[in-house]
Amino acid sequence: MQSVRLYAKGDLRVEQIADPKPPAENEVTLAVTVAGICGSDLHNYKTGAWISRSPSIAGHEFSGVVTALGAGVDHVALGDRVVVDSRVQCGRCVACKAGRGQVCDSLGFVGEVIDGGFAEAVTLPARNVMRAPDGVPDRHLAMAEPLAVALHVLRRLSPAPAALVLVTGCGPIGGLVALLAARAGHEVAVIDRNAQRAACVANATGGRVTTIEQATGRGFLYAVDTTGQDQVIAALVAAIGGGGTLALVGIGRAGPVINPVKLVEREITLVGCHAFGGELAEVAALLPALSPHLDAFIAEQIPLDAVPNAYARHLAGQVEGLKTLIMCSKG
Repeated sequence: MQSVRLYAKGDLRVEQIADPKPPAENEVTLAVTVAGICGSDLHNYKTGAWISRSPSIAGHEFSGVVTALGAGVDHVALGDRVVVDSRVQCGRCVACKAGRGQVCDSLGFVGEVIDGGFAEAVTLPARNVMRAPDGVPDRHLAMAEPLAVALHVLRRLSPAPAALVLVTGCGPIGGLVALLAARAGHEVAVIDRNAQRAACVANATGGRVTTIEQATGRGFLYAVDTTGQDQVIAALVAAIGGGGTLALVGIGRAGPVINPVKLVEREITLVGCHAFGGELAEVAALLPALSPHLDAFIAEQIPLDAVPNAYARHLAGQVEGLKTLIMCSKG
């Protein structure tokens, strides 16, 4: 089968490999339909930060059709379309037992610690798949995982009803946070150095494009940073109103960013957001209503053999839209 495998930092290869092994007990095999390129895929390729095995089929955002079932699997059936939970959890630590698998002591992700969805087929733990709602196109099912991340961010931010939500970074997560915030009745303002991406998100969500300086005058109290850039985070901390909340979901470089005195004196709440908790099931239920709004976020749909080139264009800033989708089905 055709696959896209990450070998090392900067070493991504399109290869013909053997089909995945048949599912063992509590496993399923999927024919992958559509996958999405995530910013964390690009970060791992550029830095090697999360490479724990080599090679590994990349990709953690994808949908598929069940083609084989291992013993003990009864929540999905052959032929079911499914969405995929990207988290690989131990199920035994304190966090997992409390339902906080996103902070599992040994958390890993599909496409890193096990093979992912940039291939024609994959075998996964059965607990990582969930039956998809009827009537939703495969390209939108592949966006369930980033939508779950965005919903988790919004839950962690917990903005007051109808409050302004400021989003920095108009990539896929920023765009989807803005969409969910707008649908929840919030005024939305977005910031991005790429004017076309900012306009895309503003148009798709009914929000507006702004700058941190412009937003400061309105005394914003709720902000989400998806960039991970230290200068952006520092500017948000300096500009946010007293008693405000800043949610961080972007992955940047580690280092000193924030003056803790500012947090104390201004009573600013800083919230980390990692992956998602139970939000994937909620998103699956919401997808029929969200589906008509998602095409605005899709930049392009490409075949598997175009993935390395797409990585290069993303890292060079040459992709104007938000989400690049990969059409993985055979034929």
